[in-house]
Amino acid sequence: MPKKPPLYPHVPKSTILAQTAPQGSRRFPLGQMVMTRGVADKVAEDTEFAKFVMVSIARHATGDWGDMVEEDKSENELALREGNLRLFSAYEHPRLPKIWIITEADRSVTTVLFPEEY
Repeated sequence: MPKKPPLYPHVPKSTILAQTAPQGSRRFPLGQMVMTRGVADKVAEDTEFAKFVMVSIARHATGDWGDMVEEDKSENELALREGNLRLFSAYEHPRLPKIWIITEADRSVTTVLFPEEY
């Protein structure tokens, strides 16, 4: 069976592996990883944005909720303790579009999206 080409060939595999959260540092399962069409298109065309998304996913997985007010960060901590609420993070970069990352309450799916796609 022929080997499939990488989905995002412009992002070096070593960069992706180095910037994702190591299994032991994750605070919760991410489930299936998905992204909206808008995010996928931007990742495919912009290496810097692709790296930003990967770093943001790693931050989300370790409980670094990003650019959110303290009240929202506290809600995420409650969601981790209770285990039945979704987890929501927001990440900003000075030169790139803001992204949101949402892990569903049952931890089956984590979605990366632009705020306007919600």
